[in-house]
Amino acid sequence: MLLATLPLATYANIIVDTKDVDQEKYHADLYECQTYSQQAEQKKTDSLGHDLVSSTAKGAALGAAGGAISGGSGSKGAKVGAGIGIIGGALSHSAEKKYNAEQHELAERDIMRNCMMGRGYTVLN
Repeated sequence: MLLATLPLATYANIIVDTKDVDQEKYHADLYECQTYSQQAEQKKTDSLGHDLVSSTAKGAALGAAGGAISGGSGSKGAKVGAGIGIIGGALSHSAEKKYNAEQHELAERDIMRNCMMGRGYTVLN
């Protein structure tokens, strides 16, 4: 196995100095820490449909109000606002989903790092 011959090993974006380390114990500890890190909960985002309905309604209300204030048709403004709300809702949903995934990955890495350090390994990052 390649990891057994390298002085440095990586997992979950952590780098562990494995020089003069019992490889059997290291792999057992690595497995246990990995199991702990997988318990990190990922924040759930609302469904895309929920985000779109909410954003569409808000956009329609703002568009209707803007259209009425400017002396135009409130229904035309509502249609334009609803369209903008759909686009905004989809973009917002995508950004939130990406942010939550990044935070989950960071949590897993921190758990791995803390676990391995707690077991006496030198984590280099």
